[in-house]
Amino acid sequence: MSKVVSMAEAVAGLIRDGDTVAIEGFTHLISFAAGHEIIRQDRRDLTLCRLTPDVVYDQLVGAGVARKLVFSWLGNPGVGSLHAIRREIERPDSGFEIEEYSHFGMVGRYTAGASRLPFFPVRSFTGSDLPSVNPKIAELVSPFDGETVYAVPPLRPDVTVIHAQRADEHGNTQAWGLLGCQKEAAFAADRVIVVVEELVDTQVIRSDPNRVLVPGLIVDAVVVCPGGAHPSYAQGHYDRDNDFYLAWEAISRDRTALDSWLDEWVRGTDDHADYLAKLGETRWRDLTPGSAPAGSVDYGDYR
Repeated sequence: MSKVVSMAEAVAGLIRDGDTVAIEGFTHLISFAAGHEIIRQDRRDLTLCRLTPDVVYDQLVGAGVARKLVFSWLGNPGVGSLHAIRREIERPDSGFEIEEYSHFGMVGRYTAGASRLPFFPVRSFTGSDLPSVNPKIAELVSPFDGETVYAVPPLRPDVTVIHAQRADEHGNTQAWGLLGCQKEAAFAADRVIVVVEELVDTQVIRSDPNRVLVPGLIVDAVVVCPGGAHPSYAQGHYDRDNDFYLAWEAISRDRTALDSWLDEWVRGTDDHADYLAKLGETRWRDLTPGSAPAGSVDYGDYR
């Protein structure tokens, strides 16, 4: 049975108020389209998890959908702070919670969640002051050599959203280029939404099996949304929109400007296709990369 649905259907059916939601992707393949649809549908009290909560989470927090952020690095990459999130953290009466780890600490949490382990051992918190501000980072004595390390608990999101280049109708998903912890975050989640640039026949997936990042058996919904990672990028489809990240610095600094931007570009658009139409063909054409095809391989004919 096909798992292909619209973004509106995926968010309405799979993301609920109070859920723990992970929109993963490391600089590359970040589903801004999913984040925007969450805002359009006015979700509330979400716990947002992400290795590097950049602009997409600044937009979500600025829109008021979140009550807590679980993360490992926070900022507008190459530009500066995320001012919407910073305002919530610094406002004494906001009630906004943060839970901070290192990058590897977050990867360990996803890995433990995906593997159904009770914790994940991490050596790299030694010498850090993070354990003193996060009680979920616990000291652990190795049963083998007595060495003291640290342990982090499993992270099992209610919903993980990932973006990729292509999938078939069953959710078998392929991605290439810079990857983060999308695979671990997907396997750790109860429900998985895959957003792709292109829907392809299952035979295309089977012809290149090693490129499969997430198998369809764990996917609940496939959303075909070309350009859905903008202003981040999708290798081979479009480049990172650096001008957007630079512009976001001024927008997010001012609460009124941020609200106006959300009203115009998110709440004021019907869907991501409408958002891209508003962005304009010239802007999009400037982000289109040249061609750089990879060599083919012969898997052999198994009989």
